[in-house]
This record gives sequence, C-alpha cells and structure tokens, in this order.
Amino acid sequence: INPKFNECVQSARYDETSGFWRVKTVRGSNKAEFEYICRWLVVATGENAESVVPDIDGLADFGGEVIHASEYKSGEKFKGQNVLVVGCGNSGMEVSLDLANHNASPSMVVRSSVHVLPREVLGKSTFELAVLMMKWLPLWLVDMILLILAWLVLGNIEKYGLKRPLMGPLELKNSKGKTPVLDIGALEKIKSGDIQVVPGIKRFSRGRVELVNGEKLDVDSVVLATGYRSNVPAWLQEGEFFSKNGFPKAPFPNGWKGEGGLYAVGFTRRGLSGASSDAINIAQDIGKAWKQENKQPKKRTIACHRRCISLSQF
Repeated sequence: INPKFNECVQSARYDETSGFWRVKTVRGSNKAEFEYICRWLVVATGENAESVVPDIDGLADFGGEVIHASEYKSGEKFKGQNVLVVGCGNSGMEVSLDLANHNASPSMVVRSSVHVLPREVLGKSTFELAVLMMKWLPLWLVDMILLILAWLVLGNIEKYGLKRPLMGPLELKNSKGKTPVLDIGALEKIKSGDIQVVPGIKRFSRGRVELVNGEKLDVDSVVLATGYRSNVPAWLQEGEFFSKNGFPKAPFPNGWKGEGGLYAVGFTRRGLSGASSDAINIAQDIGKAWKQENKQPKKRTIACHRRCISLSQF
C-alpha cells in the first residue's frame, strides 16, 4: 500500500477511447500537478467528506467567532463565554460537553428528534451489543431492546427537550443515515443545567440570537455542529452511478459497483459494517478481473500509472 499524502484530487473522468480512468491531482504547497491513468477507480471519500454550513438569517452580522465543529479543538479558548452550539448529533453533544468542562456556558440547538443511547450497558459497548443481537434477532426487536436499555440507563430524556424519533435507532440509521448519539457525559450536564437545550434559530443579530419561540440569548461565539456531506460531485465527472447528492443511485447492498471499473465504498449509511461489506465485494471483483485479464496471452494489464504534468506543456 503506497499512500500519497498532501495530494488533492481535482477531477476524475473515464476515457472511453482507452478504457482507463484519468485522475488529475495537485500536491504540496507548490501545487505540482499529476495524472493517474487507472484501470479501476475506487471512490472511498465517504459520506462525510466536507462540512455543511447552513445559511442562517443574520449570521453574517453576528460579529462574534463562528466555526464549524470540524475546526473545533478545545473549549479552553471559550472559557467564560456564552456559546451557541447548533446541532445535537454526536458532534454537538461532545462539543457542548467539552465547553461545559472548560467553564463555558453552552446552549445547544435541538431542532428535531434525536436518539440518545448509553455508550456502554453493563460494561459492554452498546454498538457491540447491537451488532451481536443483529446476528440472531430482527432489526425491530433489536431497536426495541436498545430503547428499553436506554430508558433504564438514561431515564426519560424527553423532559429535558430531547424528543426521541418514532423510528428506532438502527432503522433510522439504515433508512435515513442518521446516527444515534452515544452519550459520554453530556446528558448529565443537561440534567444539571450546565448545558442548556434550546429550540431552533429564527435569526442572528449583533451578539444575539433569536429563537423560534421568541426567546433571545446573548451569545459570544457559535459552533456549527451541522454535519457533513459527500463531495463526489465536485470532482467525479460521471452521472450514471452517482447521484447529485454524492451517493450511489443503487441502494444497499448494490451500490458498490458501477460501469467501466468504477467502485464505491463507504456510502451505505451503515457505518463500518457497510464499508466492510463494500470493501470485500470490491477487492474480490477486482482480483477476479485482474486474474482473468492476465491469463490472456501477450497481454499486460496496467492497474494504475502515475505521471507528472509539467506546466510548460500547456
């Protein structure tokens, strides 16, 4: 395995004439250009390749610091501040917890319902327990068991402003790609009042935010825990296999193979188990094709060739 660090893909397109993929990249601070000529192309940039920054009314006029959760390092710099955390997924919960631990005053925006599960049950990882149960039980029953365990360990979280979805946590993950929150301590801070749960945002103004319920809060900084998305449409010049949202058009388990040697891994919305399934299928398919093509007499198959593009050529 020969990784190429500090190298960014600019474009990838299939050359019908040669039957190869042409992938152009730039590398390092000098922006040296390279081109890969590939028999197969595996798209593994994932569901969360780039941050999502929503367009919120008045945010440009807010005046304080606004960062995405991907840029967040520590709550130390926010000590003593009123911080608005926009989003209540795993990132939003963990950022809010870290802010509270650094003596900031976080308010977490919760617009929609969310599943909160304990990280461990009786010393066992909740995720590990779910995977184990899925081997023997139907999904709906595993969901029911997880929710009962969550209620026993965490109690009724709805009275703190965290409403659970009607759909179970695993069913929601499989159908909508929405990952349940694994609590690592944020819920206790919510119960104690160290983390405030607030409804959706109506608009920002200078140093303030107005919520949909009419309440106004003084805010020093904003952390946008507003998620991520696929960036495939920005660089892959292809329209048959991938849709405009950057995910394969075919649903799981058939979204791993396209035409002309194109593959996708990590877009199943099923976490590591889905990525593992894709990876095994792809490796076996490429291995089979490689063996078949190299059995042909006097034929040499090129898997991938890399060449430098000199700027003086243009």
